[in-house]
Amino acid sequence: GAYPFAYRREPAQFLERIGEADRLAREQGIAFIYQVSVPQAAGLAQLHKGRPLEAIPLLQRGIESWTNLGGHVRIPYLKSALAEAVALQGDLDAALHLIDDCLEQIERPGWQERLWLAEVLRLKGWMLMRQGRNEEAETQLRASIDCARQQQAKSWELRSSTTLAALMAKRGQSDAARDLLAPIYGWFTEGFDTKDLIEARTLLEELSA
Repeated sequence: GAYPFAYRREPAQFLERIGEADRLAREQGIAFIYQVSVPQAAGLAQLHKGRPLEAIPLLQRGIESWTNLGGHVRIPYLKSALAEAVALQGDLDAALHLIDDCLEQIERPGWQERLWLAEVLRLKGWMLMRQGRNEEAETQLRASIDCARQQQAKSWELRSSTTLAALMAKRGQSDAARDLLAPIYGWFTEGFDTKDLIEARTLLEELSA
């Protein structure tokens, strides 16, 4: 029940449910929850609170605990969050290496956990933007949007379109940026208080100014 708030990037509600899960797991002696699942989720919450330094050790611990048990599911999502935190701390080369690890696992025959592929590709594009590698960034962001559209994952499409529109605006392509972002923003009929829709709306207003 906590993870919808992770996807919505609402750390306060996310942490509330993580805390409840941790308490119940300790009361009932469910070690996997409080030793593996809770650190993973807490790391995501700290990242969404804008605290990458606090997020990094929690995510590392959650990933290591899970992989030591032979677990692989959700690792691309968690490792991409770790990569984002590392990038925010300034080590973009290490962050991109982690992202490439995520993509390798996603594409590995027999694994192919593609649920978060659009977001992993978006993060790679965002990191390349921060390095000034704008053409490479655009390629990744367009691949992200294509993936989201194929999966009919409108929230991922919105987030990736917002990132690409920001890049296009930075390059002086405001009209093209608006043409990209407006249709996917206009698809939504609710949730306008969520972070993704607020960011998209703010950017559209700037592009129309």
